[in-house]
Amino acid sequence: MQENTANPWNKRVRRLAGPIILSNVSVPLLGVVDTAVVGRLPGPEHIGAVAVGATIFNVVYWAFGFLRMGTTGFTAQALGRRDFDDVRNILGRAFVIAVVICLGLWLCQTPIKRLALGIIDASDAVTPLAERYYDIRIWAAPAALMNYALLGWFIGAEHTKAALISQAFLNGLNMILDAVFVLRFQWGVDGVALATVIAEYAGLGVGLLLMAVKSKSLGGRWRRSAWVEPAALKAMMAVNRDILIRTLCLQTAFVLFTAIGARLGDVQLAANAVLLLFHFVMAYGLDGFAFAAESLAGQAYGARRMGDFKAAARSATTFALVLSIVAAPIYWSLGPLVIDAITIEPQVRETARQYLIWVVVSPVVSVWPFMLDGIFIGCTRSSEMRNAAMMSLCFYLGFLVLAPPVLGNHGLWLALMGFMVVRALTLLVHYPKILDHFSDEASSRIGPGKQSSP
Repeated sequence: MQENTANPWNKRVRRLAGPIILSNVSVPLLGVVDTAVVGRLPGPEHIGAVAVGATIFNVVYWAFGFLRMGTTGFTAQALGRRDFDDVRNILGRAFVIAVVICLGLWLCQTPIKRLALGIIDASDAVTPLAERYYDIRIWAAPAALMNYALLGWFIGAEHTKAALISQAFLNGLNMILDAVFVLRFQWGVDGVALATVIAEYAGLGVGLLLMAVKSKSLGGRWRRSAWVEPAALKAMMAVNRDILIRTLCLQTAFVLFTAIGARLGDVQLAANAVLLLFHFVMAYGLDGFAFAAESLAGQAYGARRMGDFKAAARSATTFALVLSIVAAPIYWSLGPLVIDAITIEPQVRETARQYLIWVVVSPVVSVWPFMLDGIFIGCTRSSEMRNAAMMSLCFYLGFLVLAPPVLGNHGLWLALMGFMVVRALTLLVHYPKILDHFSDEASSRIGPGKQSSP
């Protein structure tokens, strides 16, 4: 009987993770197209302006990533309870929060722009173009934030094919409009920003259609009064607040990594930027299995089935671990070729090779905090995630004080890997609290035979 329970879980993990990994591929492709089309315009300031503008929105929207993560956890748990009314209305509450955040962004758009551009301190040629990009793209905020909520809902509802379709459509349309607006109509940086605005709203439209189909198959009914129910909104906002703090801790860690790398010299900074691409590519793959863990573990948590919870977490983590183990030797063997393809600067190439070992180690180290994050998100154990991230950041600051002055750039990478290890350990300490959620009766029901999803 034990042998028969493994394959169904592996199949569910693959079915969930595959579309997410494929949709993630379109994200770096869009960045390449953005750069390529403006790269055909005379002068480097156009590429710089798009890079600056996109960075501002990436940072702002990443801070509001809780709209995706919180929605996933609540939706998965409602699905596990088979409360299909709540599955629907969780999305409504997420939309309400997204609209409120958007109104705040619109009201504060000028101070945000001035602060961001002041911190980046781009050249006189880049800054006015970046301002125009920002002034156009800010009007896509409602669609961008609601797309976050929809993505979280699709993952929580175990419907990642819809996530793939909507994200692929959004990014694909964005690439096409980039080419038309910039290369055909010669609208420059304005065209890149306008392409993103149109694509975000079009992607939202496709997402809403897919959501309508899925919600109809689930059953249940919409209740607008439930969208603004004080207790439910308060619970969602508490989780979102904790995830926001956790996200800011992660952002701070990578900002400090870049800032200290810059103090080590331009060559070290450039080499680290190249090597971080390896890390972020692996993150796209690990995200797929972490998202699967969010959905499946969240459903089991909502249904109070410990056996299902352990099986889902084990299966998703196993897939992620295999991916990370396979990636390590590939990075080691093909890393020099990839480095040479990314940069033509001899010093940067040589320096990146000296530190390549760290991105070889990175997948095997990073897989644990990624997967634990996914499990905790699915269970909406946000306070533990917040506390773990804050404690990890404190340890990381200690690493940064001690390691780089002695070991240089090796010390900087050691600190980053230490940050990943401490993140995993601090989450693992809280893991037994999740198991305490399950009753003895629920823990005896093992296996996905009675699946939570319809």
